[in-house]
Amino acid sequence: MAVQRQMDAVDAILQQWQRERPELDVSPMGVLGRLGRCAALLRREQDKVFSDFGLTAWEFDVLATLRRSGAPYCLAPTALFSALMITSGTMTRQLQQLEAAGRVSRLANPSDARSLLVQLTPAGLELIDRAVTAHVQNQARIVAPLAEAQRAELEARLTDLLAVLEPAAE
Repeated sequence: MAVQRQMDAVDAILQQWQRERPELDVSPMGVLGRLGRCAALLRREQDKVFSDFGLTAWEFDVLATLRRSGAPYCLAPTALFSALMITSGTMTRQLQQLEAAGRVSRLANPSDARSLLVQLTPAGLELIDRAVTAHVQNQARIVAPLAEAQRAELEARLTDLLAVLEPAAE
């Protein structure tokens, strides 16, 4: 027996387009509209957790990137902005803010006297460890209503889509 699902905001948009432009196949709009809506709602749910730790999403991303790089939790700014897919100018401002907050420090690069390395401070390490734990718990809460098979299928299909999109972005 098929389970009846509730209409969502994207269904309403699709119905409007079907009414106004019945000759168009708007089914791709359903897929991408739901992905966009999910992304916005997920961002909101994640931002709540980040704010509990006095972090924004970009601060979390920088600290988490340093943390997952392994001890001594230190990277060159170019490695950081490449991992985060942002511009170097944006990264410079972000690092200044994180440094002022005592979450990172910038150190001389022994391999290149012209550059600095970015390293988590002990306070930054303690903060990101607590924030990552809460973030993972929040992610588990978000996907908990989906059965394991549904999560695996969703991940597989999103992996397929990402494989199509990533080469196009290069």
